[in-house]
Amino acid sequence: MDNLKNEEKQHAGKRTGSVLLNDRKRGLIFICLIVSGIASSTLSTAMTTALPNLVEYFGVSTSIGQWVTSGYSLAMGMVLQLTAFLITRFPTKKLYLSGIACFILGLLLSIFTTNFGVMMAGRILQACGNGVLMSAAQVVILTIYPVEKRGTMMGTYGLCTTAAPIVAPTIAGLLIDAFGWKSIFYVVLVIMAASLLLSCFVFEDVLELQDKKFDVISFVESIVAFGGITLGIGNISSFGRVSLEAGAPLVAGIIICLFFVFRQNSLEKPFLDVKILKNRNYAVSVIASMVLYLVMMGSSVMMPLYVQSVMGYSAVTSGLVTLPGSFATAVVSPFAGRIYDKMGIKKLFVAGSAALLVSNIGMFFLTMETPLWVAAALNVIRNISIGSLMMPLLTWGTSNVAPQKVADASSLLTSFRTIAGSIGSAVFVGIMTVVSASSAQTYGDAAMMHGMNVAFFWMAAGALVLLLISVLTTGGSRVSS
Repeated sequence: MDNLKNEEKQHAGKRTGSVLLNDRKRGLIFICLIVSGIASSTLSTAMTTALPNLVEYFGVSTSIGQWVTSGYSLAMGMVLQLTAFLITRFPTKKLYLSGIACFILGLLLSIFTTNFGVMMAGRILQACGNGVLMSAAQVVILTIYPVEKRGTMMGTYGLCTTAAPIVAPTIAGLLIDAFGWKSIFYVVLVIMAASLLLSCFVFEDVLELQDKKFDVISFVESIVAFGGITLGIGNISSFGRVSLEAGAPLVAGIIICLFFVFRQNSLEKPFLDVKILKNRNYAVSVIASMVLYLVMMGSSVMMPLYVQSVMGYSAVTSGLVTLPGSFATAVVSPFAGRIYDKMGIKKLFVAGSAALLVSNIGMFFLTMETPLWVAAALNVIRNISIGSLMMPLLTWGTSNVAPQKVADASSLLTSFRTIAGSIGSAVFVGIMTVVSASSAQTYGDAAMMHGMNVAFFWMAAGALVLLLISVLTTGGSRVSS
């Protein structure tokens, strides 16, 4: 009789936490995750199109203005670590709704400001909200769906949350030219408000709670460590490599990072379980994801600067240059999930890394005389790489850890890659700025183009590292034992 009841429950749905979920309920929750994911991820790249306009509006330099994107990524990366704790202590629904509310508050702050500092405060609130939403979404998907469907569902989620920020520059360009850069926030506000309403009715507490204490010291250490490293690297372009403004936070960040790792290894219940990095395949997925985001976010900032600041085209044109890439991601992402489910990570990893290398090598050879369609074509190749790697690397990495460690694994990977993306934006904009300034007498009006070429050269070097990792470290299995 008990066996019969168990079989009936399995047919009715999957028990997750304290809730019995059927296919319809899982589908509704998945829609909630998609809607909020689209809204929150849109701003991650929409602001790159708005960057030239935003810099002019607030009267700040490009190296300062880029913190609108890199500072956002940094703050989100820090919150992702906190979310690993939050999702174990607070009911899933309340936490998810709080993340949406925090994001909406940040949007309102950014809309009604004329001060760059207040603008950054709004972006940080948005990052905090998105950090909760992104981390919770990934863990929820990996929890409510069986192993054989995780790749497909994560691929579908990746399609929406990846295609949205890729399409966003095009939409942002149209909005900016028609209504100004703040109109971007209004559109996202409407979508996020709809997501809040939908989630109130259909979301459930699907994650089991644990008796886990919050480690304030570890959290502060992580903020100082990652914040110091990113700030130090970002300040190099403004103050030089040998400067107190760059050196002090960088050295402090590295030292505190070592203390953070030591503390996590010594705690019985760590704030962030870095011991899971001892799993070889998971560690590879983390390193690979960091390199991917380092290069990806650097190039995402560079593209609108190339089209608008170097070539002198409008924000609409800048958006249109990236539009074909959105279609490439839309095609590749769901297939990437299915390929991963059937064939494993190896072929996706190698092909995606090779595509990223080709696109950055191509960008290195761009000149002011190069037709824009060439840049658009190279961006397509870049986005094929993103669609092939982003979600499959996360799915592969988390599939290699114990089920009770999935939340930590997902948060750690997502946090590290997001922080790497923040560093990438700061590093490559810094390279462009420094090289442009130092070569102004030699290159004249083409100095900024030369700076971008050099930045893309180093992005190509990063892509080469990623390709070597894919060839030398991964096997062909979907899930390793």
